[in-house]
Parts: sequence; C-alpha cells; structure tokens
Amino acid sequence: MAPSFDNLPEDDGFDSDEEVDVSDLRAQHEVRMEQGLDAFVVIDGLPRVPEDSKAKLVKFLTKKLNSAGKTREDNVFMPLNDEGMTEGFAFVEYDTPDQANAAIRQLHGTPLDKRHTIAVNKLTDIERYGREGRVDDEYHEPEIEPFSEKEHLKWWLGDSAARDQFVMYRGDNVGVFWNRKKEAADMVVDRQHWTETFVQWSPKGTYLATTHRKGIQLWAGRNWGRQSRFPHPLCNMIDFSPNELYICTWSFKPIEVEENDPILSLDEEGKNYIIWEVSTGKPLRSFVTHDLGPSVDAEGNPIKKRIPWPAFKWSSDDRYVARMKDGESISVYELPKMNLLKPNTGDKTTVTMKIEGVREFDWAPSVPQRDSVKSYEQLLAYWTPEIGSNPAKVALVSVPQLGDPIRTRNLFNVSDAKLHWQSQGAYLCVKVDRHSKSKKSNATNLEIFRVREKGVPVEVVDAVKDTVINFQWEPEGNRFVLISTSEPVVATAVPPKTSVSFYCPEKVKGSVPGNFKLIRTIDKKNNNAIYWSPKGRFVIVATIASAQSFDLDFWDLDFEGEKQDADKDLTANLQLMATGDHYGVTDVEWDPTGRYIVSSASMFKQQIEHGYHLYDFKGDLLREEHIEKFKQFHWRPRPATLLSKDEQKQVRRNLREYSKDFEEEDRIADDKEKGAVVEGRRRLLSEWFAWIEREKEELAADRREAGLPESLEDEQEVDEEEDLKTVQETVEEIVEETEEIVN
Repeated sequence: MAPSFDNLPEDDGFDSDEEVDVSDLRAQHEVRMEQGLDAFVVIDGLPRVPEDSKAKLVKFLTKKLNSAGKTREDNVFMPLNDEGMTEGFAFVEYDTPDQANAAIRQLHGTPLDKRHTIAVNKLTDIERYGREGRVDDEYHEPEIEPFSEKEHLKWWLGDSAARDQFVMYRGDNVGVFWNRKKEAADMVVDRQHWTETFVQWSPKGTYLATTHRKGIQLWAGRNWGRQSRFPHPLCNMIDFSPNELYICTWSFKPIEVEENDPILSLDEEGKNYIIWEVSTGKPLRSFVTHDLGPSVDAEGNPIKKRIPWPAFKWSSDDRYVARMKDGESISVYELPKMNLLKPNTGDKTTVTMKIEGVREFDWAPSVPQRDSVKSYEQLLAYWTPEIGSNPAKVALVSVPQLGDPIRTRNLFNVSDAKLHWQSQGAYLCVKVDRHSKSKKSNATNLEIFRVREKGVPVEVVDAVKDTVINFQWEPEGNRFVLISTSEPVVATAVPPKTSVSFYCPEKVKGSVPGNFKLIRTIDKKNNNAIYWSPKGRFVIVATIASAQSFDLDFWDLDFEGEKQDADKDLTANLQLMATGDHYGVTDVEWDPTGRYIVSSASMFKQQIEHGYHLYDFKGDLLREEHIEKFKQFHWRPRPATLLSKDEQKQVRRNLREYSKDFEEEDRIADDKEKGAVVEGRRRLLSEWFAWIEREKEELAADRREAGLPESLEDEQEVDEEEDLKTVQETVEEIVEETEEIVN
C-alpha cells in the first residue's frame, strides 16, 4: 500500500516540537520586503541604440555605475521599442539602498560621453511625483513668465558716502542701519520677530540669515525680500561657505521628515547636518553627528563635551568640504556632487584619509602659491598627538591629490596644539603647548611653516616661556600678536595676569621675509582677546567677558613717528594710541573697512549694562548707546575689492591727496549739520510767532461776539476817554533866528 497522510506511522523519528533550521535558505531566497524598490534607480539620458549594440551599451554603463556601488549587467533592464531600438533609459538594481543613494549623488548630471549626460533618480520617486493624477497624459506647453528685473543684491555698495551697514538684534526687533560717524545711525529696515534665536551675515554680506523653528531664511535686496528657505527643523547653528555658494545647518535634535515633504526626503531622516546649495535651496547631502565618546569618566563623573563647530570646513574656493572623525579619519567631499575624494594611496577600497589619533584639521584660507608648483591645489593641515612611542605630528596635504603629505613635522612632549593659518596662506603657525618630563610645568613654542618658500621650511619661535592663551596673525600681513600667562588657565571670575607680545619679521635683503623677532612685551595685563583691523596695521588688545577688568588698548604697528633704536632692524614701529574701557564688554568687532570699531555688551552673555560703544581706529569714542535687551551687533561684510594690486598701490600712494577731499566733505557735512540745527531753531521760532497770531485772531473774534472791543488795548483806551478832561496849551517854539545889521 502506497504511503499516505492517513497511514503514517505513529513514530517516524520526527519530533514535531523541534523546528528545522532553514535560516540559510531563508536568507538566500527571502524577498527583501523592508527594502522594496529603494535599491532601484532610473537612468535617463542614454543614447538610443539598436538591439545589436544594446549589450555593449549595458556593459559600458555597468562599468560607470559600479563606481558608486555594486551592480551587475543582469540587474540592468533596458527596454526596446517596436522598432528594436532602446528608449534612452534603463532600470538598475543595486545591492543596497545606500548604494542606490550614492549613485544618485555621484552620477546624477554627469557626462556619459561627449554628447550624453545621464540623469539618475530613484524608482520610488515615481510614486512621489508620478502618481496617477499628478501628471497629465496630454502635453501642455509651459507658460513662460514675463521677464521681471530682480533686485540688485549688492545695492548697498553703491552708497555715495561709502557708509557701512550693521544689523542689531535687541528685544524682539531686528534692524539694519547705516552707520554715521557721530550722529545716531540711520535706520534702513526694522522688523519685529524677524528671527527667533539669532541673526548672521553671509561672508560677503549678500544675505542676512534668520533662524526659525522650521528652518533658516535668507534675506537680501533693497526691499529685504526673502531669497531662500532651508527647512531644517529646530536648526541650532549655520555656517556659510567662503563664496556663499553653500550653507551647512546643524540641529542637536535629529531631523524628523514629514510625509510628502516637498524638499526633504527619507535620506535626511534621523540626520543632524545638511549641506545645502544656496542658489537652488536644495539639500546636497545629510549626515549624523559623530559619537563624541563616553559621557562619564572612570569614576562615573559626567564629562562635558562640546560639539565641534564648524564640523564641516570649506576650502577657500568652495570646491571641497571636509569633515573629521576625531581620532580616526578626515573625509574630503567634492562640491557640488558631494562625492568622496579618494586618497591616492594605491588602496582602491579606501575612501577616507585614515589618520590615527587626528585631533584637528584646517584648510588654507586662500589658494596657496607654493614655490615651483604651477598646478591647482588646496592645502589641508592636521595634527596628531603622541601615540605610544610615535611622536606627535603636523602634516600638510595637497588636495585634490590626497597623496603623501608634502611636509611633516614631528613634535615631542606635546600636551596640546592649535593650527593658525595666515589669511593669505603664506604661513601656518602651530601653537604647541609642551609639558616638562615630569609634566608639572607647561610652556609654548611656535612652529611656523613658511608655505611659499622652497621645501616649506619651519621656523621655531621658542622665546615664549609661558602658556599662550591667544594668537592672531595680522590680516594680509606677516606680523602677529600673542597673549601668554604663567598662571593656570582655568575658568575663574578674576582673569589671570597676562603678558601681551608683538612679533614681526626682521629686515633682510631680498623678497623673502626675515626671521620673526619680538618687538615688545607688555606685562602685568589682564587681556585675553586680540582683534586685528581687517586691513592690518591696527590691533585692539582687550579684556572681554570679565567682571573685574574691561580694558581696550588701541595699538599701531606702523606708527609714523620716530623709531626707537632697538627697532631699526624690524618691520614695525609699535605705538599705543589710546586706551578705553567698556564695562561688561562681551564682543569687539571691526567694520569691514577698518575705520570703526564697536564694543558691545550682550544680554546673551551678561545681565546688566547692555548696549554698544563706537570708536574710530585711533581709539576716540564717537558714540555710546545703552539699549535694553541688546543681543547682537554685526557689521555687514564687504566682498573683496575689484581693483588690481597696482590700482590699490596707486590709491595708497595718493591717499593724502584723496584725504583732502574727504576732509572737505566732512567739513561740508558738519556745516550742513550745524546749518540744520540753526534752521530747525528758526523754524521753531516762526512756528511760535504764527501760533501767537492765531491766538490773537481767535481772541479778537471772541471779544467781538461778546460786544467788547477787539483787544484789551482798545478797551483801555475807551475807559481812559471817559475820564479825560480837555486842556488846551499853547507852546511857542523858535524855529529859526536870524540877526541882520541895517546901515
């Protein structure tokens, strides 16, 4: 009898309670329901070829597609029409949705050959944009809107008096004002609730950024219209690229993307950072915040860790942006595609610069001009601490090559280091805090890389015996100022005693600057901040955010007076021009022309005496304003000048002649102001007399209605006539007397 379900033996060795392990088969054949169609992309813009050439095209296309992920020729579906020709598009399946997303970022809009540029989109976007009813089956020619002239976004640069603008945030109001030398500022625009947390100018002053719960908005133009919106909910920080092409936004809370969001996609879900393109307002790529390590120490005490900002740092020409993972790597992305720039190490699987222990990195702030290097490059510097028996190291890397460092420097007994680029990229100063072998004392020395000289030599300035707490290069110059202290650097209400030191190169023959020499050290100070004029030469050394001291020292490094004998061989002539003070000062900022300085006290940082002081570059106080709930003051930046170097030299050469015209304009302006005061007083006087005449007329009318004389004088005359007695009196007066002799 054949076996059947009805006559199975009672015990066939199979325990129904025991489950058979088929996990390997399930993993091999299970449909990836959680991924759905997310691993599929649509490639458009392909050439139309006959069926005989299809295989060749698929092979060529697959090779390009594999540069962003992993796929096979079998996963490329390229349909044919009735005529046996391809339709110019294809469907491609990648191994994972992440690879599909990478293909969209890296390959969309890239050339396939000289005549074809491909477009890469998600297959799921069909559901998003092409759902039934959203796309009309019949083609309708789009309406071309009539041309409308847009506002000039740099209109403020055409001010005839060359005035600068500033933004001020106080209370619930944000206002933009024209600065005036002595008089109160002229208001340009003032809006209530324009921002929710803070305001920020773009680097060239084109846009004013405001923050809101739903994201960031950019404003510009004479009418201050909204130019762009970046819907990053609960955004906490923003950072513009140097040329204002891109903006990075960050929120502490991960992003939650709403359903059918018109701009954000599921790629941004759970992310903290977004890189945006300013011109289109579209996100280029999003990232999560890196893990900052343990939040408590070995004893269970909480560790305060600050989010590094900016987390993404831009190259000077906006072509690259880089991000560091503390202690592990640096990733360099090429803009605007946000493709990872692979290091030139020979390992094709490496997509980031693996740098063990890396602590800090920074781009050169301008395109470097290294000796004998004619090809394009950007420079990126980083440093690593001592690890085991390996010394600490500073390295310079050329981008986009990303090969071996072009220059390295080993350091020993390092407790900390900071990178300070000179504004033109000619120097890199590494401030190295060193500890003694017993680790009981600290000192600082400066390792200065001369980037434009052959071989990038390193000059060591070890004359500093104390710990340097602040260092600043002169903009567009080769001098620097530092502040040092011998006391422990801790957060206290009383600032430590500090010393302020000024350095410059010594005079040498030739075009290469000499070694850096100390000009002068000022001891027994409490200063903790350095603010150079954006044009160089003048510098303010200040004490900020202190309840005990609030000094402002105005220095000139090119004083035109007599030079001391000790400074004859130095490229500076140091002179203290003035000393000021501003109680509770929290911020100091130069205007972009280097003519004015504002010191301000913000309620964000202290509770009393809010407002700002305006000084000229010599330290003369021009204006002082106390403002309740004062929060922010920022000068509007200016773009770089369009004048050539020769034209700028010509202007400086004839500056004394130009200054006469400026002084005459100032005198006329002062006369106008004085004339305006006199004219105002005359107007008030004429208004007073007119009021008197009107009152007299009204009084006369009232008296006529009452049957009285029109004025009190007339009434008095009537009363006097009633009591008058007429008395006639003759008075003789000799008009002329002539004496004549008659014979």
